[in-house]
Amino acid sequence: MNKLSMTRRAFVTSASAAGLVGVSSLALPYYSRASQRPAFTHGVQSGDVDATSGMVWTRTDRPSRVMFEVSSTENFANATRLAPLDTSPASDYTVKRLLTDLASDQDIFYRMTAADLADINAVSEPITGRFRTAPASKRDIRFAWSGDTAGQGWGIDETGMKTYATIGKHTPDFFLHSGDTIYADGAMKDEVDLPGGGKWKNVVLIDGKRKVAETLDEYRDQWKYNMMDRNVLGLSAICPTFYQWDDHEVLNNWSDSKDLSADNRYTEKSIHVLAARAARAFHEMTTIRYEPSEPGRVYRKIAYGPLLDVFFLDMRSYRGPNGPDMQDEMTPQSRMLGEQQTKWLKRELANSKATWKIIAADMPLGLVVWDDGTKKVGAEAVSNGDNGLPKGRELEIADLLRFIKNAGISNTVWLTADVHYTAAHYYNPDKAQFQEFNPFWEFVSGPIHAGTFGPNDFDMTFGPELKFIKAPSAEQGQNLPPSAGLQFFGLVDINGASEQMTVRLMDRDDNELYKVTLDPVRSA
Repeated sequence: MNKLSMTRRAFVTSASAAGLVGVSSLALPYYSRASQRPAFTHGVQSGDVDATSGMVWTRTDRPSRVMFEVSSTENFANATRLAPLDTSPASDYTVKRLLTDLASDQDIFYRMTAADLADINAVSEPITGRFRTAPASKRDIRFAWSGDTAGQGWGIDETGMKTYATIGKHTPDFFLHSGDTIYADGAMKDEVDLPGGGKWKNVVLIDGKRKVAETLDEYRDQWKYNMMDRNVLGLSAICPTFYQWDDHEVLNNWSDSKDLSADNRYTEKSIHVLAARAARAFHEMTTIRYEPSEPGRVYRKIAYGPLLDVFFLDMRSYRGPNGPDMQDEMTPQSRMLGEQQTKWLKRELANSKATWKIIAADMPLGLVVWDDGTKKVGAEAVSNGDNGLPKGRELEIADLLRFIKNAGISNTVWLTADVHYTAAHYYNPDKAQFQEFNPFWEFVSGPIHAGTFGPNDFDMTFGPELKFIKAPSAEQGQNLPPSAGLQFFGLVDINGASEQMTVRLMDRDDNELYKVTLDPVRSA
């Protein structure tokens, strides 16, 4: 990667040759095998990029001093050298930093080199990545989104996590990971019997994935496992990832009501202890920005030029306990976003000058997701399944939708994953029990590499209309492996001239399943 041409496409092609579109997932991403020299163990990442800054991340195999260079050219001529940062066991040898004072709409190349703290003259081979800063003017924007990585025991087979490579071929400005970024509760086996015969073979497996995560190191291992896949590494090297989380970063459907007393997989029974360890690993292993006012906060806004603001929700950390979800008034127990996050979202939406406001939700609004799927009881998501006027968590969403209408906020689009199939929903007040909102779209896409499920039932409180769906048939059954092909992602294109938004729902083989172009509502 030291002799790249001067084009973005060439960089993408080079990254692809290193594994983005490769079919093998066996080779680990060490850049120096000599034991006396430090090595980078899990590639590079960038994320939370705006017009003037962006986060970068890497990990070393030992305590090291990491030197950073930043350049607008691939040959690193006249590169800016930043103050070094040290890695240590305290953060599992990870390091991340915010690159600042960058030019807008500019390709940014970053390079790291590690020196052994115990022998400062022992220096690693360099590792390189790139991203493009957000524009300050109206240009075309493309980004992808999906969710659900390495779930239900489907790990890295000989093909690897192919959907990541497919996304990379579209050279998006960024990839929005909508949650369930890992499956900390998803223990894996070497082989899984497939319906109809044959076996799925997890050809890459580590001890940390053979049991549910409980300790901090075990939660870290969940992340490191995903980064053993060449397709994941390849996309991360060329495309920023904007992360949010949901439940499987800790364990399935977690909330304050989660009871692990009868779950023999867990020796640690406190959901609060597990969530704290999971949150630390999440922030260590990703490029999410640090918020001084609330360290560990996930919800945030990323301004991506005059055409786009992205609002990342956290529908997990502030929710009341899962239950029937039939309260008649909004209380801390009936909320999902929490009072402070809701106030923040209203304020930021009202202040947004961007043409399009993407609300990145880690769960869908109008689909019924049961807390106990077997018995079909309890609410895990927003909807409670009664098809009536808002109750429980629906009250908070109704209040938000009413605010968006009354404040004259236009061009909101919701993106989500979670349910392990892909769909397009149009929320129509004329079909709803609660009607104090303007129509809007919600697009669902996932899994990116996990079991395929669905479809889920609608709750008609907010009047969702099904415009498209791709999910397993009754004959196919549930929990289909990635090799069945029903792995999905979405692509969003915003035209810099017309400001139209085109949304496409895609599968892992890059087939376009559905497409719709949305015209922006113009301010009077």
